[in-house]
Parts: sequence; structure tokens; C-alpha cells
Amino acid sequence: MPTTATQPRRTFEQTLLSARDTMQLREILRLAVDGFRASKMRFALTALGMVIGTASVILVVTIGLTGKQYILGLLQKIGTNSVELEYAGGGATPAERVLYNDFLTRLDEKAVDHQVPGVMYSSPVLEMHERVSFGGGVTRDTQVLGVSPQYRNIRNLIVTNGRFLDDTDDSEHIKAAVVTEIFATQRYGSDDNAIGQTFRVQGIPFTIIGVFKESVDDFGQSEIQDETVLIPYSVAVYFAGTDNINQIYFSMSSMSDVPDAAKEIVRVVSARHRRNSVYKAQTLSALLSTAAEIADALTALLVMVSAVTLAVGGVGIMNIMLANVRSRIREIGIRKALGATRREIKLQFLSEAIIISLTGGLAGTIVGLSLPISVRLFTDYSIPISPWSVVIALASATLVGVIFGTVPATRAAQMDPVEALKYE
Repeated sequence: MPTTATQPRRTFEQTLLSARDTMQLREILRLAVDGFRASKMRFALTALGMVIGTASVILVVTIGLTGKQYILGLLQKIGTNSVELEYAGGGATPAERVLYNDFLTRLDEKAVDHQVPGVMYSSPVLEMHERVSFGGGVTRDTQVLGVSPQYRNIRNLIVTNGRFLDDTDDSEHIKAAVVTEIFATQRYGSDDNAIGQTFRVQGIPFTIIGVFKESVDDFGQSEIQDETVLIPYSVAVYFAGTDNINQIYFSMSSMSDVPDAAKEIVRVVSARHRRNSVYKAQTLSALLSTAAEIADALTALLVMVSAVTLAVGGVGIMNIMLANVRSRIREIGIRKALGATRREIKLQFLSEAIIISLTGGLAGTIVGLSLPISVRLFTDYSIPISPWSVVIALASATLVGVIFGTVPATRAAQMDPVEALKYE
């Protein structure tokens, strides 16, 4: 067991060794800085490769994040936060099916609104294909959808002229209609001309109060066609002759709520109907997840491509350091003759490589961040900047300096001091 006298002695020796290592590190860094000052142009050109490589990493990650955000934003406008509930059959015996089907009702919609957390909007959708009559005896087969005012928020519709259906239209059974831009243009020449015009469905006149369009191309995922007419659901049931609903759309506050909400919506509705009735909830969350995976894969691929630029910069560092070692052979010999160890020589040249690489990395980080920051400051666009891109860029720059600086540093450390002093 060590005595109390030896313990302070060991602590004192450890302190001396730590102080010596600190002095050696300071000396190594001073020598590296002096070397850079003696050849500023070579240092700048060598670091330039790392500037380009690091900036490319940050820009690639930024572009990847921006592209992902843009794609997901477009998909969300289609309605990836929505759940489409429909009656799929069942609930009646074969003899009953002629007279009875267990369709959805507005009471089911209200039950879901109250019992399922996260539901922001809901709307029944009654789809009909009717002969629409225009002035002059012109008739045309047209898709007519009976919806509630909240349908606009569920489908992210943009009203380009006039207004959308409101609660008064629905509660008072107003014969109002909102039509697509294509419908308005083809029938009346423009959006402005369409407002206030009337047409007839089964002899009943409807007045056009608004023109709308979808906020983004839905890739065929929406029930809205080029020429679609939206009317209050309370009016549409008169044409259908029943209050039964085949589809109800719900919009959730967050996309992450959609999977659980879909299951809960089916559970709530099923509990209100016959045991054998089948109800299905459809979502677009799978499409969104696939798009996110594709965007992440493309970002990773671009990062790998930019890593090649970093590797090229690393090769440049290694070549310059090898030339640097060769031009400083006598200096290495003198340092070894004065007592410098192999470890100290190796650390000196390795630190020079790391400093070059890290300096270029810092400058590249500033360059890489300047573009998205400038876009944020001088335009209305918000480009996402990930802190991880900075971390990855600087860590990569340091790693490149270590990897490509090891060979020159090892070669310098292994030199014979006698031969080095004889070198001319």
C-alpha cells in the first residue's frame, strides 16, 4: 500500500508532465503558425480546396432540406392530414339489403368531431353526376358535389373570385354554387363573368357565388375534376332523396395524428352502427412517408457527392504537406538534434495539416451559410438551415486533416536526424 509521502510526489510529477505537454503543444502551434506566415500563398491555395468542399456540404444539405420541405408542403396541400371515411357494406342480411344499408350520417360526423381528439374540420361529400342546363337550351353532364363549408379547409381550396359556401348557405338551403376555374372560363369566358350567373340542376336554378381552384396538383388523388360544381350538402340531399352519406372527410391538426385518428374514427363510427357493418378509413400518410424517404435518400446521395470534393481537398493537403516535409528536412534534423521526439515531430506536421483543413472548413462554413441567410434577409423565402450541416462540415474537415496529414507527419517523424542534417 503506497505511503502518504509518495502520493503527493506522484501528483507533483503528473502536474509537471501536464505542464510540459501544454508547453509542447503551444510550441508546436507556434511553429505551425510561423510556417504558414512564411508561405501565405501556399497555405491559402491549400485551404481553398477545403473551403469549396465544406461549402458544398452545407449547401447540399440545405438544398436537400429545402427540397424536402417543398415536396412535403405540396403533398400536405393535397390533404395528407385528412382521413376519408366511407361505408364499405355489411350490416344487413341479404333480404334486407334491397331496402336497407347502414350508411353514414351527419350524427356520425358530429360524434367523431366530439370524441376523436385532433379533428379540426369535417365535411360530408355527396357525389352526383347531373345534367346541368345553361342558357339557350345547352345542357352538359357535370359532376356536382354536396359539401359543407369546412370542405374548403380540408381540400385547401383557393377562392379566386367571389366567396365560398358558408354556414348560412348550408343551414338555410341556399341554392348557391361554387365552380372550378375551368368551368367558369369554358361556360362564361372568365371568373368575373361567372359570378352571379345561374344554371339549372333538374330544373332548380343555382347562382354562382364563387370560383375556386385547388392549391396544388393532386396527382389524381382528389374527387374534384376539371369541371366540378360545389353546392351546400343540405341542398344536395334533396337531389339524392336521402340523408345517407357514403363518405365523410376529416382533417387532423397534425399529420402525425392521422394513423391513430383513422383507427379511432372507425371505432367510434362502428360502435354507432350494426355489428357487421364495415367502414374504411383511407389516408395519404403513406404517400407522404414515401416522399420523405426519397428526399432523405437524395440528400444522402448529394452529401456523398460533396464528400468527394472534400477528399480532393484532402489529397491537396497531403501533397502540400509532403512537399513541406521535403523542404524542411534540415529543420527536422535540427529539432531532433536538440531533443525533439518522434511524437513531437509528428504532432507538429499533423497539427499543421489539421489547422489548414479546419481553417478552410471554417471559411467554407461561412460561405455555405451566407447564401441561405442572404435569401432569408433579402427575399420572402425561408430556406431551412440545419445546425447538423455545420457540425458535419467541420467534423469532416477535421477528419480530412487527420487522415491526409498522417502520412506526411509520419514520414517526417521517421527521418534519421544525421541524414537530415546532411541534406542540402
